[in-house]
Amino acid sequence: MQKPSIPQGTRDFGPAQVARRQHIFNVIRRTFEQFGFAPLETPTLENLSVLTGKYGDEGDQLLFKVLNSGNFLVKERKGETTPTVTADDLEAGPKAVLPKIAEKGLRYDLTVPFARYVAMNRGTLTFPFKRYQMQPVWRADRPQRGRYREFYQCDADVVGTDSLLCEAEIVLMMSQVLHQLGLYDFTIKINHRGVLRNIYQALGGEGQETDLFVAIDKLDKIGREGVSNELLGKGFTQPTIDTLFELLSVEGNFEEKLERLLAGFATSGVEPDGFAEGKSLAEQGESPLSGYRGLAELGEVRALLQASGFNQFDRLEFDPTLARGLSYYTGCIFEVKINNVQMGSVSGGGRYDNLTGSFGLPGVSGVGFSFGVDRLYDCLESLDLFKPTGETPTRCLITNFDGPTLPAALGLLAQLRAAGLPSELYPDTVKLQKQFKYADAKGIPLVIIMGPEELSQGIVKIKILASGEEKTLPIGEVVSALTHD
Repeated sequence: MQKPSIPQGTRDFGPAQVARRQHIFNVIRRTFEQFGFAPLETPTLENLSVLTGKYGDEGDQLLFKVLNSGNFLVKERKGETTPTVTADDLEAGPKAVLPKIAEKGLRYDLTVPFARYVAMNRGTLTFPFKRYQMQPVWRADRPQRGRYREFYQCDADVVGTDSLLCEAEIVLMMSQVLHQLGLYDFTIKINHRGVLRNIYQALGGEGQETDLFVAIDKLDKIGREGVSNELLGKGFTQPTIDTLFELLSVEGNFEEKLERLLAGFATSGVEPDGFAEGKSLAEQGESPLSGYRGLAELGEVRALLQASGFNQFDRLEFDPTLARGLSYYTGCIFEVKINNVQMGSVSGGGRYDNLTGSFGLPGVSGVGFSFGVDRLYDCLESLDLFKPTGETPTRCLITNFDGPTLPAALGLLAQLRAAGLPSELYPDTVKLQKQFKYADAKGIPLVIIMGPEELSQGIVKIKILASGEEKTLPIGEVVSALTHD
């Protein structure tokens, strides 16, 4: 007999785990809706033409491709003909065969499907368009703690506006969700792709921005030496790499880092790139940072947060080493780490100026971020922050004695449910000890005893399992007593 199993990198969740996960979902959902985001869902499957080329070369390799109906390779090897795959394709290898046998893939994230949705529905949407999405995504990654092949993301995105207020509100939402989950020791890291581009210009580089961004994004995983070796392999010189780490290692608080990078760009001869059109600080020339879009936008996001009453600046860090590997980011980028747990980032995101352009809708800027529910769960579990919960939402169990008491028990059950109290009647007429054991094992807090003796007196007994306390009430007062308890 075959031993049952599940695919590597996926997990089952029992009732208690699902209840805990729902708690996380509910906190995030309430926050998103409080900030004016509306729910959206997109299909599990997307055309590969939608997904490929949006995540960089490494991201594309992690896409799960879905084979078209029929196993084309097996048919070819058996001598059966197909209208798509040729002998030359088979000889050329997977890259030639794949486009002809797999046209669809499992979604890698929720942002690209969202951009596709916006482009397809442009005529019916009101811009700026704010949506949140809470669905599973799939990546063919190497499974490990905190990194799974199937996991849930909770995204919130705004498209159709360049306003940096959106970036500021992302920080506010991140902070609010973490506090409501009881995670107080966290760091929200923020950077800007413009800052990274200016750093690249300070190195005198041209044409290899993506290689630089991808390498820097691995800094916390493979360290300075690993990044250096990767850049050397891409043709960067050692003096250039040394200058890079000088710029990346600026110290100080948020404002001091901005000022020191500004000085570094000026002395390195980096030409000012100006501030994005429509940004008030630059237009009015009120900031010394305004010559460099990345630095100026970071400064304005901080100013907007201060005006919004944000008081967690000790949790907000300007980190020039933050790169975010996804190729579609163009502006501010974010990442969140929980400091007292060994775990990767639990949230991240950024601005993308032209993601919808690849779907025929150019010039629509967007910004968004995502929470990784599975990593949040692992953090909360590691820190023992989940409240005790049973395997069921049932609050009351009515005991089952015999046929004559069944109609009265069913009547009370219906009343409890109508009053909004999750309740159940034990299905079998077995010994009370077994019924109590069932309630205890599932975490049902109250057991209502309604036997022939109680029924004859018009009463029930209610036992509170946690304390062992027992109350006696008239049948007619049970629902009222429990709903006001």
